[in-house]
Amino acid sequence: MLAAYFLYCSACSVILPVRGDITRVTIATNAMVMAGLLLLGYAEGLRHSRLLNVMRDWYPLPLMLLSYREMGWLAPHTHTYRLEQGWVAWDRVLLNQWGLRSLVEAAGAAGPSLLEICYSLVYAIAPFCMGWLYARRKMERMDAFVTVFLTGILSAYALFPFFPSEPPRTVFPNEDLPRVFTVFRRFNLALVGGYGIHMSVFPSAHVSGAFSAAFGMKEILPEEPWVWRGLLLLAAGIATATVYGRYHYAVDAAAGFGISLAAWMVARRIKSRAR
Repeated sequence: MLAAYFLYCSACSVILPVRGDITRVTIATNAMVMAGLLLLGYAEGLRHSRLLNVMRDWYPLPLMLLSYREMGWLAPHTHTYRLEQGWVAWDRVLLNQWGLRSLVEAAGAAGPSLLEICYSLVYAIAPFCMGWLYARRKMERMDAFVTVFLTGILSAYALFPFFPSEPPRTVFPNEDLPRVFTVFRRFNLALVGGYGIHMSVFPSAHVSGAFSAAFGMKEILPEEPWVWRGLLLLAAGIATATVYGRYHYAVDAAAGFGISLAAWMVARRIKSRAR
């Protein structure tokens, strides 16, 4: 999965109009990434060391950040905002006519704060799931979980070049924003403002990754249903927060959920083959 994605990024850097040395940097970086992955796999298979096994398990996590940043390297120079103009109309129906914003803010700052906390917790989902598998001594299921989770994350990233777009909070400043501003929102805005990319927001990798983790744990750890049920509730909160907080459009969240369903099919396939 990782090798396929980074090969895809390298190909995109050749095909797409990119700045200066981006193509050479992308290809060189990805070659080192794949070399490290192959080296860890070979060494672990040769030595059967617990330490090497753990290193191989956790190797993909920092690569998820790199895979996201690489898409930023390939961002177009300008955006037409054609897609965003159509997407925001559906958001306004959801937020205003159907009352999503009023529903979230019905109890004052409690609802917006809860959603912003959910949005922040997306970065802790993978470490939590992997740590839980270690704690429950289910390490043999680690590969299955990581594969499902990466399917949800990387599939979303791979679609970015086809839907160049910017988030609604920047394309439509001061429009459709939450009426309640919390410290948790200030934290999230600082995070996405400093580490966001200008490639695409469709599909939402926040949503696809969160739901993929929940569905993956459902298949991989069925004997502890509270884990995947809790993750499913968190994923629903994240999906709602992306739209309410104007981090994404509703279509981004819907597409992210669709990708997570595909990742769930991967989980079921892995489980079937294991049997």
